[in-house]
Amino acid sequence: MAEAYDFRARATPAIRALTAYDPGHDIPALRLRFAGHGGLLELGSNENAYGPSPAVSAVVQSVLPELHRYPDPAGKALKTAIARLHGVREDQILLGNGSHELLMQLAQVFSAPGEGIVVSRYCFAVYPIAAQAAGARLVSADAFGEQADMPLGHDLDALAAAITPATKLVFFANPNNPTGTWFGTEALAAFMAQVPPDVLVVADEAYIEYVTDPALQSAMALRARFPNLVVARTFSKAYGLAGLRAGYLVADASVVRAMEPVRESFNLNAMALAAAEAALADAAHLESVRRGNAAERARLAEGLAGLGLTVLPSQTNFLLVRFGPDTAAIEQALFARGVILRPMAGYGLRQYLRVTVATPAENDRLLAALCEVLA
Repeated sequence: MAEAYDFRARATPAIRALTAYDPGHDIPALRLRFAGHGGLLELGSNENAYGPSPAVSAVVQSVLPELHRYPDPAGKALKTAIARLHGVREDQILLGNGSHELLMQLAQVFSAPGEGIVVSRYCFAVYPIAAQAAGARLVSADAFGEQADMPLGHDLDALAAAITPATKLVFFANPNNPTGTWFGTEALAAFMAQVPPDVLVVADEAYIEYVTDPALQSAMALRARFPNLVVARTFSKAYGLAGLRAGYLVADASVVRAMEPVRESFNLNAMALAAAEAALADAAHLESVRRGNAAERARLAEGLAGLGLTVLPSQTNFLLVRFGPDTAAIEQALFARGVILRPMAGYGLRQYLRVTVATPAENDRLLAALCEVLA
């Protein structure tokens, strides 16, 4: 048999240089491994520990008899619900298979080889991947230091200073993943006033529903003043639909028109469309999730600090925690006990682990395991 040709060599230079997104541990395999040992405590992926609205299960069941049919390619009903929620037009909405797909498409459509995409240090890992896949030049602005009031958070002045005539896109998450840090809406408005009107600014609000700080409101409110502002949202976090993959962005209609041709046909399946619409309709469940998370976020942060650990401020459903020089050993000791946290070495934060805020019982199990390990 002839030796197989290495077709990776046929890929574009930008794609050959890519490193795939790292989702973390092999969770399905670990669930089997720890099935008889108290179960796996999954605190590495920022999933909603409270689950989706009860209405989601019923509506997904109702879709099952029609699985041989293609879903609505336009997602009309879901777009209508999103438009009503945010007070926008349907032609300003683009649906995605999670917000990840939309972030990749933004770079694909609005940047080209050699053009600039500006991000902040300690940004979400997908932004550099999106830039590199498009062959764009990634420009990383400095973040605040560990001793700042908002340690490791975005420095908006540094982001603004990094913008040049070659810049096409600016990406940031607010609140930020993986740090949990945030900046207020007034600060965002001041930043937007410095950005040239032909540069698209993408505010990734994957965790906005968890925010309790009144200084941070959704960037949706600023879109009328700044048409170059794009807001990305997901149903994977507070709405509890990570397994169905649904997201959307709200932007100027011209942005949506430019992106529509590269959107994969039927990119949201029928169950995702129905579930997302049902989740949006259950405001009471979302508020319950928000309240539960806020209470446990504060309690867990206090418990971790009580163990002598440094806990960064957070407005998300996770905490970034500094464990010090023994971080890798601590992470492995927890792993052996079926407690999965997210290592941060890939973000240049080797002495930190990211901890998902879970239910009271799950958080108690984590704290108990940490007491054993740190002792």
